[in-house]
Amino acid sequence: MRNATIIGTGMYAPERVIKNDYFNDLYKKDLDTFLKTQRNISERRWMSPEQTTSDLIMPAAQEALKNAGITAQDLDMIIVATDTPDYLSPSTASVVTYRLGATKAGSFDLNTACAGFVTALEVAQKFIKADEQFNHILVVGAYAMSKWLNFDDYKIASLFADGAGAAVLKSTKDTKGFMSSTFYTDGQYHDYMGIYAGGSYKPVTHEAIEKKEHLLAFPKRIPPETNGIHWPRLTQIVLDKIGKKPDDVAHFFITQFNVQSIYETMDKLNLPRDRSHYIMDKYGYTGSASIGMCLADAVRQHKLKKGDLVVMLGSGGGMSMAALTLEWGYNT
Repeated sequence: MRNATIIGTGMYAPERVIKNDYFNDLYKKDLDTFLKTQRNISERRWMSPEQTTSDLIMPAAQEALKNAGITAQDLDMIIVATDTPDYLSPSTASVVTYRLGATKAGSFDLNTACAGFVTALEVAQKFIKADEQFNHILVVGAYAMSKWLNFDDYKIASLFADGAGAAVLKSTKDTKGFMSSTFYTDGQYHDYMGIYAGGSYKPVTHEAIEKKEHLLAFPKRIPPETNGIHWPRLTQIVLDKIGKKPDDVAHFFITQFNVQSIYETMDKLNLPRDRSHYIMDKYGYTGSASIGMCLADAVRQHKLKKGDLVVMLGSGGGMSMAALTLEWGYNT
């Protein structure tokens, strides 16, 4: 019976470091205290004006391939999870496929906002389990939101950042690998947070640009308790499927949007808060890249051991959520 396992990870954050003091100076108010205490953010990275989303992806993908011990020629599929693509069309995945030289691979983009990386992992592992032609798949979560920030709103501008996280999945007949998953969408929140000009709903016009409708916006307030309600619930669902309990989980990798929601989730599961890995302090909120970057950062720190049970929880605009469990396949 075929299974899929992660054999290599990688990440990239742009070189430009933006510390909280930048926003203190820009808005003439103390944002540093709130960002550190309520969001666990001290600094973040922004891409240069010349960089594109695919520029963020390339170093992360190359690191993941190197760590996996394969080349781009070995890839059968590339899946890019992003809501900040190079172009509206064609896919950013096609750009990455060309730039990597992955001449044997198919590719496509996937957009479930900040739940994208977990969703893409689940899609990739199901490709591998279902079809023997897929043996190596590259999954990347990428975020270039600094190019869509509205600096009239300090709450938005000070939170978001850029980066990419990547993982290589391989087919295996070992029982270790991906184990269970679940998805949830509360679509009533589709118009609460997003970039609402640029698609068929509202093309980018001079009027839209003047109103800044082409930039990231939060027209309505998503109830702050939403993630704190659903993350523990989804965790229980995926653990029940494999007969495990929260205390069996060695590592949680959760969307790095609000550290207080992660704390609330750990508390509700009666787990120590350090059971989750955190990267917001260094990288800010990197959306669809955040879980991939979080995983790669933990691998760099040699935190994962063979046999560790891992839970990933992704949550993004829409309101889309994805959760999965996997048994880690190697010592980092």
